[in-house]
Amino acid sequence: MKRGTSRDIRTANRYEVLRQIIAESPTSRQELAAATGLSLATVATLVGELLDLRMITEVGFEDSAGGRPRGLVAVNASGGALIGVDIAETYVHVELFDLALNVLARAEEDVRPGESLPEQVVGHVAAAVGSVVAQAGVEGARVLGVGVSVPGQVDRDTGVSEYAPNWDWHDVPLLDLLTEHLAYPLYLDNPLRASAVAELWFGAARGRGDAVVVNLGTGVGAGLLLGGGLHRGVSNSAGEWGHTTIVLDGRECRCGKHGCVEAYVGASGIMLTLRETHPGSALLHAEDQTATIAALARGLKGGDAVAAEVVRDTVRYLGAGIADLVNLFNPEVVVLSSWVAAALGEPLVLAVREAVARHALPRPTAATEIVLSPIPTDPVCLGAATFALEGALQSVGQRTSAKRAAPGRAKARNSR
Repeated sequence: MKRGTSRDIRTANRYEVLRQIIAESPTSRQELAAATGLSLATVATLVGELLDLRMITEVGFEDSAGGRPRGLVAVNASGGALIGVDIAETYVHVELFDLALNVLARAEEDVRPGESLPEQVVGHVAAAVGSVVAQAGVEGARVLGVGVSVPGQVDRDTGVSEYAPNWDWHDVPLLDLLTEHLAYPLYLDNPLRASAVAELWFGAARGRGDAVVVNLGTGVGAGLLLGGGLHRGVSNSAGEWGHTTIVLDGRECRCGKHGCVEAYVGASGIMLTLRETHPGSALLHAEDQTATIAALARGLKGGDAVAAEVVRDTVRYLGAGIADLVNLFNPEVVVLSSWVAAALGEPLVLAVREAVARHALPRPTAATEIVLSPIPTDPVCLGAATFALEGALQSVGQRTSAKRAAPGRAKARNSR
């Protein structure tokens, strides 16, 4: 295992202080020290660095009990821009944020069936990124980085999509391809990590020590937040819960195995359940996952018996799978995220709670909330933008420690 250097630790501390400032602006150095567990002297130094970088600004003072007034700092929203990219099987969604992580612009490109070549997907990403930059009217120099989320297993150090089962990608040099179109630092990860960090910063996992963020979309997985931080695993592969076995010798999954959770609760798995049980249903839109899930959601809210039956069948597997997560990780909260969960909404959450209570042990079940993601924007884009922010802080640290002038644009490969 790679050991962290003092520079890595400093970068991590700088990132954590900025995260707290973004979450709690305005705030004092004393409050930051209490929230991060760092010494007041360390916080003061890190705050000074962030002020020099113009990422934060002084905003006045607050009275303290019997002491000198405390200086307050806040994020400098106009101090830079961040871009988050959510690459999914049926779309590429891109959002541009200010440093306070407010959305300034959005763009989406449809990914049609058969448009799965890396060059085609990269073209969609480049077009959407260009669109948000133009909409927001930001200068290229203000863009601190672009976080790119792609499904499957990724190597963050090399920028390679090692395996994306939805497109049968193997060892695709995604960031190299994107660098031919985008003149910004690039940071690669996958939606499990991105959505988990989004919930940690602004969502249902904020302030929680242990949380599981369940992504329900075309693909299925679980972002893990353990001990107050993101758990990646030794090869950045933690959370591939969608490819755990729930039915021995069951349905074939896109990963090539049989009986995976994803084969029953992902969008294509839900469509297959509908096709098997009610092949002539008007709810079924052939080859169109988004339209089918939307039809099921409308039917569920309108009391349609077929929609209720399909969702009930789906929840049988989903509830058992989430019960396993509850038993394994004993989280404070399980967050249902991504577009399938958002479409099916609270009726899905209520059914999942009942199913989990039937399958999980009573003690961890009693300690776990199960909620729908409250994030109003695309959580994957939001999380991907935080990876770009983290990478920008790391790059600053590297340049500072080297005591040399900032170099020309180079491909950024990794953040903490």
